[in-house]
Amino acid sequence: MEFLKAHQLNAMLFMSGICFVLAILTLMTKSLSPHRKRILSLLEIAAMMLLLSDRFAYIYRGDPGRLGFWMVRISNFLVYLMTLYISHALTLYLIDLFRHEGKLTKVPRRLWVCEVLFAASLVLLVIAQFTGLYYTFDASNNYQRAPTNILCYVGPVIITFLQISIVVQFRRQLRRLIVISLGLNTLVPLIASIVQIFTYGLSLTNLTVVGMAICLYIFVVIDLSETAEHAKNMEIEFYRQEKEKEHDMFEQTAEALASAIDAKDRYTHGHSSRVAMYSQMIAQQAGKSEEECEEVYFAALLHDVGKIGIADSIINKDGKLTEEEFAQIKLHPLYGSQILSRIHQSPNLYIGARNHHERYDGKGYPDGLKGEEIPELARIIGVADTYDAMTSKRSYRDPMPQERVREELVKGIGTQFDPQFAEIMLRAIDMDKDYAMKDVGTGTAPLFS
Repeated sequence: MEFLKAHQLNAMLFMSGICFVLAILTLMTKSLSPHRKRILSLLEIAAMMLLLSDRFAYIYRGDPGRLGFWMVRISNFLVYLMTLYISHALTLYLIDLFRHEGKLTKVPRRLWVCEVLFAASLVLLVIAQFTGLYYTFDASNNYQRAPTNILCYVGPVIITFLQISIVVQFRRQLRRLIVISLGLNTLVPLIASIVQIFTYGLSLTNLTVVGMAICLYIFVVIDLSETAEHAKNMEIEFYRQEKEKEHDMFEQTAEALASAIDAKDRYTHGHSSRVAMYSQMIAQQAGKSEEECEEVYFAALLHDVGKIGIADSIINKDGKLTEEEFAQIKLHPLYGSQILSRIHQSPNLYIGARNHHERYDGKGYPDGLKGEEIPELARIIGVADTYDAMTSKRSYRDPMPQERVREELVKGIGTQFDPQFAEIMLRAIDMDKDYAMKDVGTGTAPLFS
């Protein structure tokens, strides 16, 4: 205690400076409502004025001069006034909290009782200046407590108890940090006030009140940070859910469209989904990222969308196609690219539809691209598309034997197929001991690892 008495004037100056800075920072905080910003900034200003006034009261105590006469009287009056105002500011803060965050339809009556007690205490303080009810000064301008000085504590103490009771009752309707900060701002000064009664020459109550005002700002800032972090996480989660919904909707739409395409050809039911599965497998084995594999999957799923523009009589013809009919079939990559080119957010769909019939030796269609000129995605789909064509039932044949399929793939390396992706498909064939990768007649993609 003696150490604190010896250094309390410096502590008052230091803490009042902190309060001034916090008042400025409060006004600059954009995440606070204007009303709450005013309450908190005025609370910090009141805390600053409390300590500065108390400091001047100590400095000019016992000064018999004219300046000492006025300074001790004004300073001591401001000490009592600012103490009352801080309790009033806390009441306003609670009212604002319960209105906007506690979601109460009515503000608890006890808070209005606190305001009445504040007004009554204010009136008593003014009366005390002319009657010596709280304190007096001797001829040397020394401050002396009056026998009835304890009356000045009645209003603030009752207000404090009312504030505590409200915080405890409605604690579940406020955030944890707010409850802790309000608890400290009511309990700690109350304890300090009780100790203050038995000490003289030490402004323990005032230092504690200001210390709690500083803590209140710190807790408000931490709470704002946590609230902003929670809001950000909620926004991210909402965005993730929306993206998942968009993805699911796109996937379902693409699958429905692929099914509609396959339904045009009674002999290739499930072709699009199988090609998509084979293409995704090739991309995975080629070391592509999860996102890239998904792009390959959807591009392969819609690679034959252009068949919508081909007459059913040509697609479902049992016999061999004429040159004119085959020329019509060869237009489906162009039709597909025209349809999918409007989906600007997924350009790979357009590429897959247009270039999946290009050949590595440049003899494919529709653009006659060669080697690396052919987009990588289209080279993957080209291998998968040909593999499924050989392993699916057609009007003129059953699925080709696995060994024959392998031979055809080997024969097409470097001419029809990209060597890298053809080799991956060959490895998959070698691992497929039971020949599971083929059209099993159910219209669904085969199961394979």
